[in-house]
Amino acid sequence: MSPASPPSRAPTTRLRRRLATGSPPLLLPGAPNALTARVIEESGFEAVYVSGAGVTNTFLGSPDLGLLTLDELVAHAAAMRDAVELPLVVDADTGFGNAINVRRTVRRLERAGAAAIQIEDQVNPKKCGHFAGKEVIAAAEMVGKVAAAVDARTDDDLLIIARTDARATDGLDEACERANAYLAAGADIAFVEAPRSIEEMRQVTARVPGLHVANMVEGGLTPLQPLGTLRDLGFAIALYANTAMRGAILGMRDVLLHLGEHGDTLAAGELMVTWEERQALVRKPYFDELDQRYAGDTQGPTPPMRSTE
Repeated sequence: MSPASPPSRAPTTRLRRRLATGSPPLLLPGAPNALTARVIEESGFEAVYVSGAGVTNTFLGSPDLGLLTLDELVAHAAAMRDAVELPLVVDADTGFGNAINVRRTVRRLERAGAAAIQIEDQVNPKKCGHFAGKEVIAAAEMVGKVAAAVDARTDDDLLIIARTDARATDGLDEACERANAYLAAGADIAFVEAPRSIEEMRQVTARVPGLHVANMVEGGLTPLQPLGTLRDLGFAIALYANTAMRGAILGMRDVLLHLGEHGDTLAAGELMVTWEERQALVRKPYFDELDQRYAGDTQGPTPPMRSTE
């Protein structure tokens, strides 16, 4: 859809209404940058996840260890908001500090175009949810962060996702208790990170009412499940946070291997999108139209000749 014809409803409202339908689960691919968000939109998905790990990996070339700053995350979210019309679900890690910092984080990300904001209960700096050595803050402190996030939003349709990493540190019972506490504090969606089996996944949705995120990480701690199984288990969102990025890395390696072996790309056309596909993806025809619309008469009237006598 062209930026010249925006949808009639705000992205926050569209996302909230989509999740309220209940089935099937929202298939949510992640993007580390605006170009990937464009590919996700072009591929027909309903929303984009702004992956903290993905942005860290691509922008900093670093692992997901809490290195990303709020300014960097806001800039990436704003770029994606300009590039696509899909609702953005933004991974805000720990909220970049205490409850007061969370308020500022939510305000800034909401202004940048987030339709949902995810915060988690890890100690800052956080680690990837599927790394070893995680630590969590006190549940009461996270309850305060969730309350601050809810109070900070100016659009009531903006969704707050509360993630707990307590399964790794204190077990599934504690994780479920925390998820319930976070929902009671006003969170809209629960996210129990890294259950270890399908039975644990079933327990999460049975013991914690409401909407849930299933984080499908290829090679991670949670067993991958088909969308139909996630629906039957009671999950509202099937998150594939870095699938697109990992596919892109493989594609880059393949074409660069060809270039290194052959010294040219004469026979590498099948490893790349065409020139025309690339320009269409970044909406060059749309920008050409804008250029024509605003160019006006660049020649203008010919100025009178001045006499040299």
